[in-house]
Amino acid sequence: MSAKSSGATATLFSAVVIVASLGYFVDIYDLILFSVVRMSSLRDLGYSSAEIEKYGLLLLNVQMIGMLLGGIFWGVLGDKRGRLSVLFGSIVLYSLANLLNAFVQDITQYAVFRFIAGIGLAGELGAGITLVAESLPKERRGYGTMIISTIGVSGAMFAVLIYKVFQDWRVCYIIGGV
Repeated sequence: MSAKSSGATATLFSAVVIVASLGYFVDIYDLILFSVVRMSSLRDLGYSSAEIEKYGLLLLNVQMIGMLLGGIFWGVLGDKRGRLSVLFGSIVLYSLANLLNAFVQDITQYAVFRFIAGIGLAGELGAGITLVAESLPKERRGYGTMIISTIGVSGAMFAVLIYKVFQDWRVCYIIGGV
């Protein structure tokens, strides 16, 4: 392999790790953000304390069902269409769902967009890790997955920080979507 093609290959590997890392960052940001803003967002939408508990659990369950179905959907699609298309498709889907969550007006809209977010969230990590494992030389796979995990988990801290800074659940969802 020439030095020029080796450099291009290293750049491709780096790009795969960066995209998968940033995708997982936003994935974890969304999951944690939802937990952080769930009660305040339902309160802001005008629900009582009893309704907040009931609807909060409903939203969490709807999101988890979306993740379950999304995992199956993205897994099959990844085998048929390739990991890269699943990686970008899932990122686009949950980013759009995040943006739409900022504009919900009632529990039905919130549930629909949390379900869609769940579907999107289920595809990113599996596709990203698999793509890195398939793309990187075996000596670098561990480093690639470590970078993805480290950057991804920092999305949790970012979600809490963004909420503390802005204290507006709608703004936090917009930031996550963008």
